Amino acid sequence: MVILGVDIGSVTTKAGMVDDHGAILASRTIQTASDLDGFVPGLQDAIKWLVEATDAPSAVGVGCKGIIDPESTRVEILPGSLHFLEGQLLSELVAMPSQVPVFADNDARVALAGELMWGAARGHRNVLMLSLGAGVGGAAMVNGQLLRGHSGVAGNLGHITVDPDGPLCACGNQGCLETAFSARAIEGEAWAAVHRGCSSALTRLFREQPQLATCRTIFQAAREGDELSIAIVSRAMSRLGAATAGLLSIFDPELVILGGMMADAELLELLQNEVWRRSRKLLGREVPLVEQQVADRSGIVSAAGLALAHQ
Repeated sequence: MVILGVDIGSVTTKAGMVDDHGAILASRTIQTASDLDGFVPGLQDAIKWLVEATDAPSAVGVGCKGIIDPESTRVEILPGSLHFLEGQLLSELVAMPSQVPVFADNDARVALAGELMWGAARGHRNVLMLSLGAGVGGAAMVNGQLLRGHSGVAGNLGHITVDPDGPLCACGNQGCLETAFSARAIEGEAWAAVHRGCSSALTRLFREQPQLATCRTIFQAAREGDELSIAIVSRAMSRLGAATAGLLSIFDPELVILGGMMADAELLELLQNEVWRRSRKLLGREVPLVEQQVADRSGIVSAAGLALAHQ
């Protein structure tokens, strides 16, 4: 069995043929065009190449940001550079023969579907997933079903409020988790401190170009004892721990999966301790926090997993 997985991103779109063990047989990456007329031919050419290089797929899975109607594959809401996809049926854009089913969903749910098929969620029925990167994505599986809600926005865990008077979020709310624990949020706080001339290794290194202080360098400076970096990271970790503990009391999951570029073993250990401190009295058990196990971070395998989950 060969499944086509497609991940539509703001910068690049990736497609690949995946076998039923989750291995990529062939893949293509294209630059995501800025309009529909440029996007569709590039995507279809890549898919044509993949079919010729391997075999016709038995199903297709598509992951995309925004709000996706899984029944029709229609893109309902998609702000930003991919706005031109709003109103489009993703099943039509991949141009498969009518007998080949096409499944599509929000990229965060697609990531959890991949973990369900080949990763940390396999064999479980109640799981939360947080994707910690430039923003904060999230998805929930409840009693074996991916949670979508009435309008398809359920599971947007990065947009729970952790500070009612906090910074404005891209979603229109204030003080979302994404404004407190994301690469953009942490970097933004560091850039502001450097711009003010705060005493710090970051200021000494990045005074002339504060935008070069990445999340990775901030965490490294904190590990090396820089007081400003420690304060920034500690505050962000406290917000993430509080939010995660609150989610545990709502969903009572078997485990929480952390994915994205900011998830690593050190973060897991720190977060596990913070969440356990906040939740142990209510839950009476320690909910494991584990790293994403699907090694492929392109989104191709997880998109294929979404299709396979429906087979």
